[in-house]
Amino acid sequence: MSVYIIAEAGVNHNGSLQLAKKLVHAAVAAGADAVKFQTFQADKLVSRHAAKADYQKKTTDAEESQLEMIRRLELTAEDHVVLMNECQMAGIEFLSTPFDQSSLKLLTEQLGLRTLKISSGDITNLPLLHQAGKSGANVILSTGISILGEIEEALGALAFAYLGNENLPSLSRFREAYCSEEGQALLRKKVTLLHCTTDYPTAYSDVHLNKMITLRQAFGLLTGYSDHTNGSEISVSAVALGATVIEKHFTLNKMLDGPDHLASMEPEELRGLVSQIRNVELAMGISNKIPAASELRNASPARKSIVAAQPIAIGEKMTEANLTLKRPGSGLPPSAYWSLLGKQASRAYNADDLID
Repeated sequence: MSVYIIAEAGVNHNGSLQLAKKLVHAAVAAGADAVKFQTFQADKLVSRHAAKADYQKKTTDAEESQLEMIRRLELTAEDHVVLMNECQMAGIEFLSTPFDQSSLKLLTEQLGLRTLKISSGDITNLPLLHQAGKSGANVILSTGISILGEIEEALGALAFAYLGNENLPSLSRFREAYCSEEGQALLRKKVTLLHCTTDYPTAYSDVHLNKMITLRQAFGLLTGYSDHTNGSEISVSAVALGATVIEKHFTLNKMLDGPDHLASMEPEELRGLVSQIRNVELAMGISNKIPAASELRNASPARKSIVAAQPIAIGEKMTEANLTLKRPGSGLPPSAYWSLLGKQASRAYNADDLID
């Protein structure tokens, strides 16, 4: 299965539909599978008392409230329709992350999205996850800031909804749905977990890619990585460790005003990342340890055969002194060396002749 590469445009359009369209085409040019935006209604996402995250204070006006910042970055429902059509015409999948229930409804009911990306910040938002499951959409769930128990509760909310359970939602019913064979089968079919470190940019020492393996072992689901580090090497490493999805923020220009530009890739960097991931996919290959076709032609030049170390007369005994191992590997293999010792030569050999 090919790694699914999500070019995370996020809010790097700065609230401009024209800039958002340019991000779509940059993602296409880079070779990404999907371009992802963020869908929210600012007044339903952030209270007027919410402070900005530390990284947002560094990259935007520190005196501006989070609500004011989010309002500037909001796209309308009409903008979403335009962007989805732009993606269809450009040949790339349109994805978005809903941050409130009205936005989730817009994506699934009005736009008909069959895959949703849920952010790390909403992994404890069980009502939103329940609504996502009721929509029947596949879910890519980031797991930043969380512990295994919180992830299990989130998966329980999804399983409960996927099963079409009409009972009043509760943690105990989520747990029952999660533990059922039917619930587990639906989660395996519809959910991918992304390891993520919710810091922008993420220090390499805080990545802990082994946690992605822990997620796969703990939950038996497809896993991937949402990368907030600078550079491409961590995403590439995640692919080598079995990631099936890679998500990476990108922007048209890191110097643009806005909270996420500085921790994002520019288009040429994104193109390079996609190329590197595709190369690693090819390099992973099969697991059976058998020679590649390209290797076989090098077997004779690289391996050794038993040859005469010095002239050997007919009838002379073969010994450690008159036998040696040299290239090419087209004669008797080294494994036959000991069986020849003490035997009489059936013909005469010059030095370096292959023993037959």
